[in-house]
Amino acid sequence: MIRPVPAMRVQVRNDAPVRSGRSYVLYWMIAARRTRYSYGLQRALWWAQQLKRPLVVLEALRVGYPWASDRIHRFVLDGMADNRRALTEAGIAVHSYVERAPGEGRGLLDALAQDACVVVTDRYPCFFLPRMVEAAAARLPVHLEAVDSNGILPLAAADRAFPTAHSFRRHLQKTLRPHLAAFPMPDPLAVAPFARGAALSPEIAQRWPDGVDVSCEALPIDHSVAPVSTRGGSAAGEAAAARFLRQRLDRYGDERNHPDAHAASGLSPYLHFGHLSAHQVVDAVLQQEDWDPERLAPTASGSRGGWWGLSPSAEGFLDELITWRELGYVFCDQVPDYDRYERLPDWALQTLAEHAADRRPHVYDLDTLDRAATHDPIWNAAQRQLREEGRIHNYLRMLWGKKILHWTPGPRDALAVMIELNNRYALDGRDPNSYSGIFWVLGRFDRAWGPERPIFGKVRYMTSDSTRRKLRLSGYLERWGA
Repeated sequence: MIRPVPAMRVQVRNDAPVRSGRSYVLYWMIAARRTRYSYGLQRALWWAQQLKRPLVVLEALRVGYPWASDRIHRFVLDGMADNRRALTEAGIAVHSYVERAPGEGRGLLDALAQDACVVVTDRYPCFFLPRMVEAAAARLPVHLEAVDSNGILPLAAADRAFPTAHSFRRHLQKTLRPHLAAFPMPDPLAVAPFARGAALSPEIAQRWPDGVDVSCEALPIDHSVAPVSTRGGSAAGEAAAARFLRQRLDRYGDERNHPDAHAASGLSPYLHFGHLSAHQVVDAVLQQEDWDPERLAPTASGSRGGWWGLSPSAEGFLDELITWRELGYVFCDQVPDYDRYERLPDWALQTLAEHAADRRPHVYDLDTLDRAATHDPIWNAAQRQLREEGRIHNYLRMLWGKKILHWTPGPRDALAVMIELNNRYALDGRDPNSYSGIFWVLGRFDRAWGPERPIFGKVRYMTSDSTRRKLRLSGYLERWGA
């Protein structure tokens, strides 16, 4: 049996009725691109169970999204292949559509919805997805729900954007307990034989051909941003999570900031594209730590350590995975124009304005920064890693942003450069968590620091020299410095 999804996770998006006499339930998979630990898929299967109808899954990939490239497309296509395989093996009808030209996929969702009793999709607070769901809700003549599979805390459990990680952590510690007992089903397909056997009209298959065996070279996307060696998809994401927990979690607390230690999780691309669920990762950590809820601290102090009753490394990892990641998700959900400079805190806007005209020691344009052609070997190494691997080591990503603020004509220019380079190259770009990191550089989720400095004002200051003294990175520079 399929369990109901917690009501707090379900957002009704239109006033259209459930059309119970139609042929199937439609799940429009747009953000939680996986078949395990997914509230969206679970909700769609629950509807199929209630209405005694089969399920159809639509997973599509357009070409006209901002920063579309071979790198992003290849990673998403890997995931689509995994999903197609899992759904087909479970007997679930799936339409995996890859657009070949801008606008070519227009009308596909509407055509599938014509025979749908209800349409279920994913709730996601960032990039173009909220606008896409809003547009669909306005025109579809059938009940549409958006289901929140983003994090451990439902987005609806926060009624405001939080100014700091400490304030959000206190909110988590006050509200998270009941949600730890309501995780999504690990493998809902295994208990849903009733959802098999839907058939799509031949006209749909003819107009919008199904299939993920597409050459990116033939598509109108940016071919200068090449695929990386890291494969996308749920199979690769689950394997990466298992390796991290087995080999590096016990070192995470002490060594994750050191590039040469290779102690970071590497899971952010899989979390971003929905190939891996935060619930699945948390579940695995808690099982590995032999945890039970009685170990939770009785009070909400907002402290980074001690609340879970786990090892220091596991507590540190969960603070990154839950507190810092979901802080950004809640902010994007509560502040639709999250990516505008004006959404920095007032103190940061004031101090950056006071120092906007300060003389810069170096001024680099976007092309020079893109090519990693600055005077600073550590910064260049981080930018080369971003270009070639689609990621930057977590600590060096902070330095990367601070130096862009230091070397561009003004803070607004710095923001534009960070967004452009991160969203063009990073596999985990275009995500609430990556916008958190970019805006943190300029003061979001931080406080005023002293002494006041040129260019930075009261915004936290970082230098390459101090980074070199603090971190072990000789191997990192040998790999990326040339």
